[in-house]
Amino acid sequence: MFRFWGSQEQQAQPRPQEGSSHSWYPPPGVSSTNSSRPSTPGSSASNSFNLQRPSERPHSPSQVSPSEAAGIIALLKDKSVDELRKLLSDKDAYNQFLLSVDQVKIQNNIRDELRKETLHLASELYESLIRNNLDKEPQIMELRNQCRIIWTTELAAALEKLNDLERKKEEILKFYSPASFINRLQDAMNETDKESEMVNRQLLEKEIDLGTFVQKYKKLRTSYHHRALIHLAAKTSPI
Repeated sequence: MFRFWGSQEQQAQPRPQEGSSHSWYPPPGVSSTNSSRPSTPGSSASNSFNLQRPSERPHSPSQVSPSEAAGIIALLKDKSVDELRKLLSDKDAYNQFLLSVDQVKIQNNIRDELRKETLHLASELYESLIRNNLDKEPQIMELRNQCRIIWTTELAAALEKLNDLERKKEEILKFYSPASFINRLQDAMNETDKESEMVNRQLLEKEIDLGTFVQKYKKLRTSYHHRALIHLAAKTSPI
């Protein structure tokens, strides 16, 4: 989290045993700002805690000012070796200590403020969109009414005209179809045959003379047989 954490856990310096030649002073030749005074177990553990935990090592560690580092060291110097080891091994204890650091509290407060501001801006944007939609509602209603008028008047008239043209097209196709042509030929043959019988009856009843009868009857029978031949050809045609 901070730069003063090391990348590896430094082994705790062993406690001095009775009669041992080891001391808490740094070895000769090692420069230290505290070389004028002996180190304590707490300060030794504090130095070991300066190494960053491997699992918490950031890819690009942030720079920590000397005042911030001094403040964090002040929080660690009063802790015992066991407490420092627990911080290195216990994730919950480490997180709890991390959240108690003033710098972390400040960052969390800034994050909370940014989150509140973002929610506030999102709420204002949503309300603005709602107001815009409500302002445009009369225009939407007007366009809807215009569409309804067009549907009930112009479109209805166009549909009616289209249906009328479709009906006329069907009638024309039906009139000029082969079946309709054969039926009309049959009707014309029947009508000519009836006229021939009527002319024959007029001759028998002496309503017309022989010359008139021959002229009319010949014309009617010629027309009848002409239509009969066409009718026969149409019925036997593969079309």
